[in-house]
Amino acid sequence: MIKTREHLCILISGRGSNLLSLIESCRKKNFPAKVKLIVSDNPKAPGLKYAKQYRIPFKVITKNFEDTLLKALDKHNIDIICLAGFMKILSKKFIRQSYRVIVNIHPSLLPKYKGLNTHQRVLNNKEKFSGCTVHYVNGELDSGNIILQSKVKIAKNETKESLEAKILKKEHILYPKAINKIINIDPYFIKIGGTI
Repeated sequence: MIKTREHLCILISGRGSNLLSLIESCRKKNFPAKVKLIVSDNPKAPGLKYAKQYRIPFKVITKNFEDTLLKALDKHNIDIICLAGFMKILSKKFIRQSYRVIVNIHPSLLPKYKGLNTHQRVLNNKEKFSGCTVHYVNGELDSGNIILQSKVKIAKNETKESLEAKILKKEHILYPKAINKIINIDPYFIKIGGTI
């Protein structure tokens, strides 16, 4: 039985579709986490509408991003930071100072295709499969330990747009599963102070 829920901070830069999937999962009775804060580096991020819709505290930070974020994390007692379409790279210094688990979702089967423009690169290389990965953030681009992955088959007539849409559906399922896994199973999370 869940005694308490871990507090999530979701970092976004754009549309927030993975943010929405996490919010919806956190609203379920037995999910072990709750979205307590949404932060964006982009004042025009469409995903901020979900913060308003679900009445979740949010903050837009355009200057002194990491120092301001650290203060907000402390204020809201955040346990886990989730990057969801967040385009800013967090510094190694911030990762050390935050004392929190930081996770990211990436639209490829890591360690393949780190960085940007993954779908086009996958198609250019005539891969048979692609997918998405939830991983820990460790200060190196898309290089932290893998938590979960989901694979999709690439069709013969696949386009960048169709592949992106196919993988995005998988992301929306995978990210909540990964959060559930690290809270309930992962000894690393429990070791650094998880409360479950």
